[in-house]
Amino acid sequence: MIILASASPRRAHLLTMLGMTFTVVRPDCDESLPPESPPSESVRLLAVRKAETVAALRSPQDCVIAADTLVCLDGRLLGKPCDQDDAFSILRSLSGRAHEVYTGLAVCRDGVTRAETQMTRVWFRPMDDHEIWTYVRSGVPMDKAGAYGIQDRGALFVSHIEGDFYNVMGLPLCLLGRMIDDLS
Repeated sequence: MIILASASPRRAHLLTMLGMTFTVVRPDCDESLPPESPPSESVRLLAVRKAETVAALRSPQDCVIAADTLVCLDGRLLGKPCDQDDAFSILRSLSGRAHEVYTGLAVCRDGVTRAETQMTRVWFRPMDDHEIWTYVRSGVPMDKAGAYGIQDRGALFVSHIEGDFYNVMGLPLCLLGRMIDDLS
């Protein structure tokens, strides 16, 4: 049985798109990070924590998939916005600039955990305050790291990317496929 250790509707959508049948189990674990932890290590650590927390409650034969995504601008982590003003501030800081999206991915099966990190660079076109506020007031950016979704109206801000598109959505599918195959 495949278990998605995530409450993210985007991750569930991506697994469904691949034709996978799975059960969603929201992980209940500590999401604090060591100070000064680099983004690539932070997302990897959180993904492992989530996967192993859920795997401990399931059958060892289950395949548990967990992920964590962070946006990084100039070495500063940009998580989910806490309110609309924060979302505006995050999007304003991304306007006309490049940033990195890091996703840590962990897969557990038969007592073995494999974890990796994927990074994608994303460039935003310059945006004016009105279009940022219009997007923020839609409510769409409030549950997303970096305050945007590349799969929704946030795509209108993205001029180009370097790397895995699905990583920006929060689940690098090519990497996931390889990791599942390695544990099979």
